[in-house]
Amino acid sequence: VTPPSELYKIIMHDGSLLDIATAAFMPDPTHIKEIQEPWVVLEVVTPLAYLGSIMELARAFRAEYRDTEYLSQDHLVVSYHVPLAEIVTNFYDRLKSVSSGYASMNYALHGYRAGNLVKLDVLVAGEKMEALSHIVPRASAKERGHRIVSRLKELVPRQLFAVSLQAAVGGTILAREDISAMRKDVTGELYGGDVTRKKKLL
Repeated sequence: VTPPSELYKIIMHDGSLLDIATAAFMPDPTHIKEIQEPWVVLEVVTPLAYLGSIMELARAFRAEYRDTEYLSQDHLVVSYHVPLAEIVTNFYDRLKSVSSGYASMNYALHGYRAGNLVKLDVLVAGEKMEALSHIVPRASAKERGHRIVSRLKELVPRQLFAVSLQAAVGGTILAREDISAMRKDVTGELYGGDVTRKKKLL
């Protein structure tokens, strides 16, 4: 659930450059001119039979195709440019899955590129959890927000009160899950009267 630590370069409107390792240190978006993320050169060695599945997987991880080099009649190396954030999470596991364990990978830092990135905040019971904040592409912020809060719903224990889990960009809520309270709402049918009646039921 927590994001990997990597270095982002932020160019401010006043021309200053800021390096941040986590989304928690991201400054006010109104002061940001450009956010640059690290990209890598990724090489995947695979049998020819799994080439289609690997190319489809690479597209899902924002990879840009470079070239293909044949090592033999049925083995080849496919090269891509990929954002580092995409492959340090679960790319390797997915690669092994689609290739039945036959493919292997290697990557090296290529440089930094500007991207349309935003800070995705996670709120638990209305309180922002900085340790769970992610820097994500704007286009996939909603999908990742849904994935994070769904995972958190399985991990966060139930309380005596309802707990809301929200993913937001700025002031916009993109995803929400609710963890129901452990106790029954015994005051649900109660109306009118003195407040001590409600307290007695509680």
